[in-house]
Amino acid sequence: MMPERDLQYLAELAAQLRVDSVRAAAAAGSGHPTSSMSAADLMAVLFACHLRYDFTDPGNPANDHLIFSKGHASPLLYSLYKAAGIVDDEELLSFRKRGSRLEGHPTPRLPWVDVATGSLGQGLPIGVGVAMAGRLERLPYRVWVLCGDSELAEGSIWEAAEHAGDEGLANLTAIVDVNRLGQRGPTRHGWDIGAYARRFGAFGWHTIEIDGHDPGQIDFALSDACNTRRRPTVILAKTRKGEGVVEVENREGAHGKALKDPGKAVEELGGPRDVRVEVRAPEKAPTPHRFESGQLELPAYKVGDKVATRAAYGEALKALGAARGDVVALDGEVADSTKTETFGAAFPERFFEMYIAEQQMVAAAVGLQVRGWKPYAATFAAFFTRAHDFIRMAAVSRASIRLVGSHAGVAIGEDGPSQMGLEDLAMLRALYGSTVLYPCDANQTAALVAEMADVEGVSYLRTTRGSTPVIYEPGERFPVGGSRVLRHSPDDRATIVAAGVTVHEALAAADELAASGVPVGVIDLYSVKPVDAAALAEAATTTGTLITVEDHRLEGGLGDAVMDAVCELGPRVTKLGVTGLPGSATPEEQLSDARIDRHAIVAAVKRLL
Repeated sequence: MMPERDLQYLAELAAQLRVDSVRAAAAAGSGHPTSSMSAADLMAVLFACHLRYDFTDPGNPANDHLIFSKGHASPLLYSLYKAAGIVDDEELLSFRKRGSRLEGHPTPRLPWVDVATGSLGQGLPIGVGVAMAGRLERLPYRVWVLCGDSELAEGSIWEAAEHAGDEGLANLTAIVDVNRLGQRGPTRHGWDIGAYARRFGAFGWHTIEIDGHDPGQIDFALSDACNTRRRPTVILAKTRKGEGVVEVENREGAHGKALKDPGKAVEELGGPRDVRVEVRAPEKAPTPHRFESGQLELPAYKVGDKVATRAAYGEALKALGAARGDVVALDGEVADSTKTETFGAAFPERFFEMYIAEQQMVAAAVGLQVRGWKPYAATFAAFFTRAHDFIRMAAVSRASIRLVGSHAGVAIGEDGPSQMGLEDLAMLRALYGSTVLYPCDANQTAALVAEMADVEGVSYLRTTRGSTPVIYEPGERFPVGGSRVLRHSPDDRATIVAAGVTVHEALAAADELAASGVPVGVIDLYSVKPVDAAALAEAATTTGTLITVEDHRLEGGLGDAVMDAVCELGPRVTKLGVTGLPGSATPEEQLSDARIDRHAIVAAVKRLL
């Protein structure tokens, strides 16, 4: 039984968190104070009694991790930071203002925030990844995730619940603030916390149902979570939105708004306080486990041989794994197709089968990189669209993850349009700070796999299903942002710009045109973002005509990347890409039907000249 003085302190701390949440939102004129007020008791007890964190050393590997999946409750998080003495009152009241670190939803601009949140349903899946990292590192830290009840409608929550339950991630605890009210009214299950308990229980979680405004029950639940072995814990806390202020408590229509009379609300909550919380630093932990590293010996492929770039990815990742103990791989149950299985066979402890759960796969990669691992996550290019919001938020988090999309474009052949990634280059190019790479042969692929290891932000490698000729010598370097000029003469009348499978079509077209007395240049633009603007500018100014050809939709892909680079120089740019809806056909027939094969390129050049 917790002593009365401790219960009184926790009640005072929670009241202060509510007051400061109201004040911060009032100063901003916007925000989510009511969503913060419902979870104040939960977070007061966590910070005062259970969280282990050294705020003077956010990089301490023994620190616990707290993820606000309900990122809109940021006033509560910032009020906690004020109570812990790391944010002062002046900064608290800069909430949501231009230049403030205290943004509308938390981001890693604050050193104590691991990942950006606010797109609901993401915190728990990312927490799964951080918990997986803890197991890899042999460290005792815990991962605490504050969820809202509304976001339990997201499918990604249940991808996370199943994976965590199946893996028995006992270092993971989800705290669900069941305040009954969403943005526009009641949630699906309201205060029926048993409905949520049955779902989590079915996935193998330890479930605890409590009154989320009773510090004694909260403390018991958090202690129980810490003592639970071999399975994750979910604490389902029945709370009241806007707790403590009659004007908004358990009332619809108060979501996402500053209180109309914040002064009266603060008075009702007992006025401002200066309660401090001493968050205990973790005990000194052992050095995080890392795997052995060695020399990098990338696979070498003979010029003229035919090798699929997806196969080269698998071999190169295995070589990189031998050279770097911080490299880990994830796959969405297609490792025999993406060829991630090559890495998995060599390094089973560093390979994670995520099954057909692309959102959880990307989220786990984000969680793993929080702790310094270098994740490579692979599936078919088409299926990354399922996880686009997670990739978008990874960019907001400034997370460094490496995505590999195989089976791209119509060149996959008979499988048909559902399997064809035709939008992936556009999707990844549009992200803040992203890198997009599209190799055309096995040696180029191997080099780029190694390059990606130290690329910051979200990087993407597009691979091809079928075998393509090896045109580069082993050991050649392909820096990010570069290109290769494969055909060039002073007499070139146009320049063909291609990447991946269309490089080979462009070379064949150039040879055919040369034989008929029409010399053209060919650029392999393997770095689609950032592009080699200098090489493109030179081609634009010397030949004046560029023909881009890509196994991708015309919108947002390689052609648009080229246009962005040269539009001010005024060359003529013709884009060849996939415009129709493909059916089933052989790869050669697909390229022909899409008008992106060698014959279509020749015809386009002749038409322009």
